[in-house]
Amino acid sequence: METVISVLASEPASMSRGRVFGAYLAEARSECVRYMRAPAFMLPIMLFPGLFYLVFGVLMVKSEGADAARYLLASYGVFGVMSPGLFGFGVSLALERDGGLLTFKRALPMPPGAYLLGKMLMAMCAAAVVILLLLALSRLAHVALLPTQAGALLLTGVLGVLPFCALGMFIGTVFKGQGAPGMLQLIYLPMSFLSGLWFPLPMLPKFLQQIAPIWPSYHLDKIAMAAVGLNNEPLLPHVLVLLGFAVGFLLLATRRLRRYG
Repeated sequence: METVISVLASEPASMSRGRVFGAYLAEARSECVRYMRAPAFMLPIMLFPGLFYLVFGVLMVKSEGADAARYLLASYGVFGVMSPGLFGFGVSLALERDGGLLTFKRALPMPPGAYLLGKMLMAMCAAAVVILLLLALSRLAHVALLPTQAGALLLTGVLGVLPFCALGMFIGTVFKGQGAPGMLQLIYLPMSFLSGLWFPLPMLPKFLQQIAPIWPSYHLDKIAMAAVGLNNEPLLPHVLVLLGFAVGFLLLATRRLRRYG
């Protein structure tokens, strides 16, 4: 845990707290602005989940009732928030390592953790946009959510992206810029399918149902289902699994960054 703290919280001794906070804020702002200026990269990440939900959750399940649309709202919400963490964090980190930008960032008089926290904030903002878009589309399917349920789903998406940021960060430290997108696709799509995000788990073969809990998306889906009122089981085990997943991959990624840059 000391490795994570040293990477995320260390700062030059000569910088005051105000300057340190300003450095974190400036880096977070620059990350968000940089991705807003790359719509070809960010728009698919944020709009594809909404398009899928419009087709499968609004148009094709009208005869199934509001509960089916509510179910798909939660599952496609999880599918949507995975993408900013995996691709927005992992691919960009791999490309920036290849291009030497990460080395340049390390040479700047700024807290080392500002770079990573800026990317995490960018991913959280993108996840919030995904959930808000899905909530707006759910009105077309006459999904009636209480304000507390909509807020819980939004919070689930904003915080739930962090374990996938950690996984994306690890992939970005292992693979080069050209290989990272393909590897992340090989993780993203099978994980979504095997977690029951596209089809309810009872529709999958028995052995696939048994291994579903190994995927972090499975546990985030359970929390999202509870947010929209479709799951009454205890949520603490799912939260602990996601927390352990995030910390574990963050430790692995920061260790690789220290060794290989």
